[in-house]
Amino acid sequence: MAVFVALFLAVAGVAGALTATADSPEITLENPEVDASQGDSVEVGGESYVVADISETEEGGGGHGGAATTVITGTLEREFTAETSETWANGSTATVGDREWRVEVTGENATEFTLVEVLDRQAILGADDAAENETVTLDDGEYVAVTDDSGERTLVPVDEYFPAPEQRSYEVGETLEYDGQTVTVDGVTADGAVLVWETTETETVEFSQHSVVTIGGTDYVAHFPDASTLRMSSDIEAYEAQVSEIDQFNQYNSGLSRVLVLSVLSSIMLAGLAFIPSRY
Repeated sequence: MAVFVALFLAVAGVAGALTATADSPEITLENPEVDASQGDSVEVGGESYVVADISETEEGGGGHGGAATTVITGTLEREFTAETSETWANGSTATVGDREWRVEVTGENATEFTLVEVLDRQAILGADDAAENETVTLDDGEYVAVTDDSGERTLVPVDEYFPAPEQRSYEVGETLEYDGQTVTVDGVTADGAVLVWETTETETVEFSQHSVVTIGGTDYVAHFPDASTLRMSSDIEAYEAQVSEIDQFNQYNSGLSRVLVLSVLSSIMLAGLAFIPSRY
């Protein structure tokens, strides 16, 4: 009996020693394309990015016995210039400055378009105390009813009463101010005019620990060795090999732990059996 107890204790000792002295392998990206901190500029996928953020947060827990997990996330950002276009259809209206304009294109082979001011007739009539607020439509046309100081009411043709609308013409290649920016007339057809301008846009790439992101057609794995450092590598195979090595180590270590527990329990059980009185 004592021999078996000693044997199990020896096995437990060996398993415990191996468990205690074994070093767990870690993810280490060899020669990563990115090794940076927050605020650094990096080259990824042929483009220049800024490490905009590296954050560490706690998730889980919540007072129900669950352990909180530390989560590290990061963000890359880059600004780039993009061309934006807008088409003004022939006969449509557009707001330029603080006024409304009608788009007019004349001819099938036009190389320019004209903005014709859309008069605010209601505002003009409302500002004239002598004029009625509504125009009068007769068989021969549209009129504005105006009453002079003597009380005499006169019908004035709208073309004579209202001022001539302002007109502005633009050829292909010319510029104008629209919506707070300078736009260029890129093309004119019988259907309308095409305007183009450049805008500054921001691309954002977000990732977490060991996530794989695609930038510029290349896959990168992200690794945070600590809460202030970002490393990225395109060698996904090497990363997956390290993950497999860690999984094997955990399985090996888990097996040793089970051997340790079973050996100790077996030793205790055998030692206990030695104290049971014999019936013979």
